[in-house]
Amino acid sequence: MIFGGFQKLTLLDYPGKVACTVFTKGCNFLCPFCHNSFLVNEIERADEISSEEILSYLKKRVGILEGVCITGGEPLLHKELEDFLREVKKIGYFVKLDTNGSFPERLKDLVNKGLIDYVAMDIKNSFEKYEKTAGWKKGDLSKISESIDFLINGDIDYEFRTTVVEEFHTEEDIEKIAEKLKGAKKYFLQNFTDSGNVIEENLHPVSKEKLQKMKEKARQTLENTMIRGEFGK
Repeated sequence: MIFGGFQKLTLLDYPGKVACTVFTKGCNFLCPFCHNSFLVNEIERADEISSEEILSYLKKRVGILEGVCITGGEPLLHKELEDFLREVKKIGYFVKLDTNGSFPERLKDLVNKGLIDYVAMDIKNSFEKYEKTAGWKKGDLSKISESIDFLINGDIDYEFRTTVVEEFHTEEDIEKIAEKLKGAKKYFLQNFTDSGNVIEENLHPVSKEKLQKMKEKARQTLENTMIRGEFGK
């Protein structure tokens, strides 16, 4: 398997673990605020790193690293991901998967095979705004619902998260998302940051005041709603 990026050390991407992050190429979404645009619509700009190279590095870092984060793009686009995860687990690492939730069958399969330990699922917006926010034309929202239900009712550790953008999200949207996620363990709001690699220009974060109001709206349904970076608040 060929990956599009490799961050050899992260203290942020995997909650509570020292980890590395690998980036898969390609995505079935085209979120205007995506900060990894080179993995989505400019794939030729991405690096080409073989799974063998990554596995070799992981073997050398046993006892130093604890986990491997798989992100993208959308990792579940790649059927060969299972073989890579099997090798990662053989070495002894925990695995965190970032996903948009549009491939519930593949998500369930990998979780049920014990190849994933933690899932972070992005919730792009309230369902009536999903197509515009995710750039997912005629997408099947029942797939998103299926992934949500699987995580909430399953045994694997997980979080849901929404990147909040001034041009796309309102307090009402966050309320609706919280209702959809009712019963979830953790829900994070993370303010948009323009990395310089976003798909659409001239997008903005929401104000701190608006973000706090969004958190309070969500907490009416989901008590464990947090703003990323404000742990315990």
